[in-house]
Amino acid sequence: MPSNLEIPQNRLILLGASNLTLSLRLAIDLMQQRLGAPSEVLAAVGHGRAYGIFSQAVWRGLPGIADCGLWQRLVALESCPAYALLTDIGNDILYGLLPEQILQSVERCVEPLQRQSAQIVVTGLPLASIECLSERRYTFFRNLFYPSCRLSWHETISRAWAVHDGLVEMAAHRKFILHEQRPEWFGLDGIHVNYWQRAAYYRAIVQQFPNSGEKLGLLESKRKFFPVWQQRPEFAFKTLAGRAVYCQQPSGLLADGSIICKY
Repeated sequence: MPSNLEIPQNRLILLGASNLTLSLRLAIDLMQQRLGAPSEVLAAVGHGRAYGIFSQAVWRGLPGIADCGLWQRLVALESCPAYALLTDIGNDILYGLLPEQILQSVERCVEPLQRQSAQIVVTGLPLASIECLSERRYTFFRNLFYPSCRLSWHETISRAWAVHDGLVEMAAHRKFILHEQRPEWFGLDGIHVNYWQRAAYYRAIVQQFPNSGEKLGLLESKRKFFPVWQQRPEFAFKTLAGRAVYCQQPSGLLADGSIICKY
């Protein structure tokens, strides 16, 4: 990585699956408009990513978010203003984990973030959009995205509500913000954010973080487009067709000087 980078103003910790993966630069940009830039970004993302179990998408495998290398790096870093977004909670249901197991994995992520005094926003499950799915449509998308899953629509909804209720209790106990999701943001499968709604979706989430009007105005005047990758981040660890692949971090760089660690 280049050595003449600006000192980051803050640390952004982004945890999620497909939705966050598809909108990573958008989420970073909107958070920086609200919180300042450049940033040190720690991201645990990936299509099909789970919080509490190793997951595989086609030939690529990734460890559960709660067990990835992000946490070792976070402990080793010096303290600075930190903001964490935990989203896409729910894949674990269709990988067969029970609600209590999923909630334990989420809490394992929240604990070290709070030790770093991070301000935390967690998105709830898109219950309304999932409940709108017909059983036939649910079965089609379940077989498409989670071919090994055999949970019925009713069992999936039941487990999703149990996770939701657990998150509500955890938010009250742990003092983080739980942001509820609007059904109109989601597409035909009920879980992926519609392409045309992504900006509104992440803007609503980012508004849950504290705002600095001065920083917001400064960045809005400078930025007309997303910050572009000068170097695209690579996973610190993944498997490809069963073979372990490692990459030193940070591995990504944005044009504004933000550095990205991807786990």
